[in-house]
Amino acid sequence: MLDLDQNKLEQRTTRAEREVKAIEDELQRISEGDLSYTGDPQLEKLLTDNEKLKHRLAILENAIKAESSGVSREPTKREVRKRPTLITDISSVEGNVCILDELKNIFEVAITSAYPNLIDPPIVITLSGNNPKFGDYQCNSAMAISQLLKANNIKTNPREVANNILNKTPTSPLIERIEVAGAGFLNIYLNKEFAEHVLNCILRFGVKPPPLKRERIIVDFSSPNIAKEMHVGHLRSTIIGDSICRVLEFLNQDVLRINHLGDWGTQFGMLIAHLQDKFPNFKTHSPPISDLQAFYKESKKRFDEDEEFKKRAYACVVNLQSGHADYITAWKLICEVSRQEFQKIYDRLDIKIIDRGESFYHSRMNTVVKELKDGGYLEDDEGRLIMWGDPVKHDGIPLTIVKSDGGYTYDTSDMATIKQRVEEERGDRFIYVTDAGQYTHFVIIEACARRAGILKSGQKVEHVGFGVVLGEDKKKFKTRSGDTIKLIDLLDEGLKRALDKLIEKGRDKVLTPEELKQAQEAVAYGCIKYADLSHNRVNDYVFSFDKMLDDKGNTAVYLLYALTRIRSIARTAQISIDQLLVEVQKSGFKLSHDSEWKLAKVLLRFPEVILKVSNDLYMHSLCEYLYEISSTFTEFYDKCYCVEKDKEGKIVKIIYERLMLCEVTARIMEKSLDILGIKTVSRM
Repeated sequence: MLDLDQNKLEQRTTRAEREVKAIEDELQRISEGDLSYTGDPQLEKLLTDNEKLKHRLAILENAIKAESSGVSREPTKREVRKRPTLITDISSVEGNVCILDELKNIFEVAITSAYPNLIDPPIVITLSGNNPKFGDYQCNSAMAISQLLKANNIKTNPREVANNILNKTPTSPLIERIEVAGAGFLNIYLNKEFAEHVLNCILRFGVKPPPLKRERIIVDFSSPNIAKEMHVGHLRSTIIGDSICRVLEFLNQDVLRINHLGDWGTQFGMLIAHLQDKFPNFKTHSPPISDLQAFYKESKKRFDEDEEFKKRAYACVVNLQSGHADYITAWKLICEVSRQEFQKIYDRLDIKIIDRGESFYHSRMNTVVKELKDGGYLEDDEGRLIMWGDPVKHDGIPLTIVKSDGGYTYDTSDMATIKQRVEEERGDRFIYVTDAGQYTHFVIIEACARRAGILKSGQKVEHVGFGVVLGEDKKKFKTRSGDTIKLIDLLDEGLKRALDKLIEKGRDKVLTPEELKQAQEAVAYGCIKYADLSHNRVNDYVFSFDKMLDDKGNTAVYLLYALTRIRSIARTAQISIDQLLVEVQKSGFKLSHDSEWKLAKVLLRFPEVILKVSNDLYMHSLCEYLYEISSTFTEFYDKCYCVEKDKEGKIVKIIYERLMLCEVTARIMEKSLDILGIKTVSRM
């Protein structure tokens, strides 16, 4: 029990809040600078300190609540947590275990056994980095627990706490040994036999997802406007949204990919009026308006300059929204032309998405407005009806649900949309992939949906925000004339440059025409996707084909080349996957060399990385992991012969265990690239 009066508790809480804020500010500074701190002790220390402080803050806040309410916080009254189920037998593992999660379970059992009176003790497990003397993972809970015990007037030190935890740690097939080091770190060394079993499973059964509770997840991404061409501004939402869907689908989640098209509104009045004038027989003869961007500009010019045309345009809107057959036909025609143009982009980028325009929710807007009115959630504001997320504080900006003229807005549409996704789609998790500038809007939408009871406890709304694409001059990416760059033109330029790069490398002389075309597309589209996804999405990034197509460093080209080199090793040895499987049945994996063991430990982290990405939706973590695999494989290949040849180049020895490691590496790289939406090729 915390033997502190409320004033002292509040003083401690204020201090803890300040410390958490200082650390989070530093982490934000690192993130905004897009600095590479992988394995950096400064970042590891910040992350560990931050987690410890948050646990301390939670304990203090709970104590304040208990003190205020007079509720006893005796250990016997604490909430009983379900004991985690631990892996006890290597043979039960199928190659898809998340080591980090299992270690958290192991140490949760150890810590709650060692200190049963602590409420929600911190379980802090981190990757140790590249120095083997610190183990493969570390449990850094002892320092935080020592502080909690001191707050309970129990004298101790972190090293003593660490030893107590060690004494209560259950045996596990994952762990070879645990050592107490320094001030109270628990260094965890993985069991090589466990690693060999997992790699054996991947070779026999393929790359399997770690188990995860299945949810209905709705991902809203891409979302261009009808009658406007997709441009570079749609690039990030499309690429990031697709990769998020891919990682969730790999984890066997029930994913609905939604393209929330802007296909309803006043702009259709001018488009329909222009269509009637320019192609009066549009109902019987399909008009040649593939260049919708030009068609839109023509109609907008008339709308701005011709008052008579503007009146007709408004009348067209009324007729459309009234359901007049001819106007619905014209509207559908314009929408279909747009969708066909969008689909060309999606086909080239291998993106599957379901179109669902704002028009889909039009009738549902009446329902949501009535419910909000009846529930007393709407307030009159100079003739318009608005809704606050917090009706008391009135923080931020309210939603405008009904305009003063009785019309609806995007806010109305978004409320109807989330209601439909909750009630009809039965969603558990709602992900919106848009630029960072829309963050506040979605915060307000969520607050209002929760206030109105549309969103229930456990249902999660996430805004996946991202920065803008910059040109090499660090300004918004545009053409020399200042126009927004069309996405189709960008993809065409990527194809041209990719082919130039392949010819420069002489690949046209060794690849068949079909192989060259496949390599060209893989490089072109892969480099555009990877350049986006390899950056922290919240930051702006500079679009540079020269950097994207570099075959050195963390680029798609480097990784695709690395993968084809790995695949070529087995071809050189003239060993098929069937022969490898026969050999693995005979001998299995044997990780003898230090470089083999180092590579194996990197490969074992695949489920850990995938689960992290599926949770925080930052795809650059997977890109960094891919680059780490490739770099570690290079180190392994430099030190460990897979195939030995004599002076004449004749194969004299094949080390099957190493070819098996090559195959597993290739499979995990291929799966990771597939999740990023990047196609691989057998030869480049």
